[in-house]
Amino acid sequence: MLNLIGTLVGPVSSILDKFIEDKDQRNKLAHEIATLAENQAHEISLAQVDVNKEEAKSPSLFVSGWRPSIGWICSASMGYHFVLQPFIVFIAAMYGTPIENLPEFDMSSLMTILLGMLGLGGLRTYEKQKGLTK
Repeated sequence: MLNLIGTLVGPVSSILDKFIEDKDQRNKLAHEIATLAENQAHEISLAQVDVNKEEAKSPSLFVSGWRPSIGWICSASMGYHFVLQPFIVFIAAMYGTPIENLPEFDMSSLMTILLGMLGLGGLRTYEKQKGLTK
């Protein structure tokens, strides 16, 4: 998000260079624009947090259950990929019928989703340990 803000504020600063000759005033305006952009990004993030809280309160599984369902899908996929599939291949090879073409998942996509969810879970644990939440 901050990279996006820098991308947007950069061209505005170059426009200020063309129209405002006083260096101090130009720097002050550039700082105010950057601060406004950061405040706007912060407000958007807080609004998303409020939406997330309301979704989590919903009794409907179609609203509040989508995050846990993604977690369970990722867990089941990892269990299959790292435990079940090797076990099936081992047992089949042990009985003399090797299996070569078991389905495989795109683990890079699954790991991206799962690690993102675990990172958010880790942040939640940190907040609870510091007493920042109830």
